[in-house]
Amino acid sequence: MNNLIHKVINAEPYPFAFDPNTSALIIIDMQRDFLEEGGFGAMLGNDVSLLRSAIEPCRAVLDAARACNMLIIHTREGHRPDLSDCPQSKKERGNLSVGIGDVGPLGSRILIRGEAAHDIIPELYPIDGEPIIDKPGKGAFYQTDLALILQNNHIKTLFVCGVTTEVCVHTTVREANDRGYEALVIADATGSYFPEFQRVALDMIKAQGGIFGWVANSDAVIKALA
Repeated sequence: MNNLIHKVINAEPYPFAFDPNTSALIIIDMQRDFLEEGGFGAMLGNDVSLLRSAIEPCRAVLDAARACNMLIIHTREGHRPDLSDCPQSKKERGNLSVGIGDVGPLGSRILIRGEAAHDIIPELYPIDGEPIIDKPGKGAFYQTDLALILQNNHIKTLFVCGVTTEVCVHTTVREANDRGYEALVIADATGSYFPEFQRVALDMIKAQGGIFGWVANSDAVIKALA
């Protein structure tokens, strides 16, 4: 940890310097319920292809991070089977006939831990040694042990990708910013059901000199990691 390796990525609003030894890749909520037809996202009337466009960039970054032995953390949003950690306001929001905890078209209870649709898509499935953070809310720090894992691994810098950009990615980056982490969001490895939200969410990250962090494309990140 004492031998700092300074690498630089061509990012916005200005170049992003980091040390791979004190960096982690966090892949947010790339779950079947959000990315597959018949999942919760599709049930809400969304076009899941807009999220699936992030899969290949995510996979390319994941491969590069694995190749340089970077800490890789995956997250999943979901709840206990008894829904004791799911606020009633969240369960009722949207006034849907089928909601959180109910059986959806994929044959699984929606956003319930241990159910097949709650799990991460096969294309990005974790391997041994990659922690999975099960979170009940939008942010990956809220009611989880993410902060402890980062602290124990001496992490200072976060590379963040996943879905959705304006909700769980944004919330996690904001939480990281308040905790003193430097975060870079990988633009093409994130996704939103709403193209306008995608654009604005990325602009908000890098606004005012990087008020929440930096933004770069996957090719620039992969080049730096290599």
